[in-house]
Amino acid sequence: MKEKIVLAFSGGLDTSYCVLDLVQKGFEVHTAFVDTGGIDDAEREYIRERAISLGAEKHHEIGVAQEIWDEFVVPLVWSHARMLGEYPLLCSDRYLIVKSCLDLCDELGTRHFGHGCTGMGNDQLRFDQTVRSLGDYEIHAPIRDLQSRVQAVRDYELDVMAEAGIEVEESASRYSINANLLGTTISGSEIDEFQPPAADAWTRTANRGDWPEVALEIRIGFEQGEATSLDGEAMDGPEILKTLNEKLGAWGVGRHIYTGDVTIGLKGRIAFECPGIDGLLAAHQALEDAVNTRFQNQFRKLVSDRWADLVYSGFFYEPHKFDLEAYLESSQQTVTGEVVIRTEGGTLTAVAVDTPYL
Repeated sequence: MKEKIVLAFSGGLDTSYCVLDLVQKGFEVHTAFVDTGGIDDAEREYIRERAISLGAEKHHEIGVAQEIWDEFVVPLVWSHARMLGEYPLLCSDRYLIVKSCLDLCDELGTRHFGHGCTGMGNDQLRFDQTVRSLGDYEIHAPIRDLQSRVQAVRDYELDVMAEAGIEVEESASRYSINANLLGTTISGSEIDEFQPPAADAWTRTANRGDWPEVALEIRIGFEQGEATSLDGEAMDGPEILKTLNEKLGAWGVGRHIYTGDVTIGLKGRIAFECPGIDGLLAAHQALEDAVNTRFQNQFRKLVSDRWADLVYSGFFYEPHKFDLEAYLESSQQTVTGEVVIRTEGGTLTAVAVDTPYL
């Protein structure tokens, strides 16, 4: 009887190699694509077909849009957290990916979990620490293991895929792009070289020449700190974020460049786009500043920095993080009302606040 293993699977080269590696080691591989809101139906079908063609016993698709909203977006907006004051932790879908995969492990009756993270960046820490926080599982990281044995890792992976008769499409893009419900991060090429991103690097925000000529105003409704409506229409959280991303992105809102410290000591530079998050944060701060006390608003900065540091470095399920969120939730009791945000392109401003607590 083969041991079952759940592999977090994206369909890219690294996780494709992982399937072959784990099958060769004698595992019954169950690939899990956790949909965090960054792909369309055609890409989803490609990922499913890819998993089966590589030898996966079964492919599982898991949607986590609502979980991302409830577990990440809501406390993010409460705290106004941005790593180093800039980056709103768009990488946090990783935690919901791991949690969903571990739930599948439990369902299948296995303690084996695999991922395709390398030994170079923060994602390996986010994946591994989440596993350790949530239970007693054995972690398998074939790419990280490969890096200890092989110098030209990508070439080696391509050779293994070719020997197995699996085609690998050479990407036409010069960028590495990661998109989810929260936004899009872009790295590679001139971005890595600390040069200005080219106009075609951006995927979710319009360039200046494509902005509409008229200004855009959106009214966001909040109930105890959580966004619940747009322009008077009640919506669930993921739909609010999706709509804001589309509307504000058309006016070029949400472009940023961030240089951060990788936990293992490297520097990493990315361009990122988060029009929806920018809109929510601007509107929420305008409302919270108006209704909360001076001491609450001052203390928010301390909580924000600690919350951001925990989330960025992998401690998403750390009890101290939940302690902070308990305070944040308490601070939202009067953060109810509507805020109008306005943009003429590129930047946005909260221009009007309406609340019964003024």
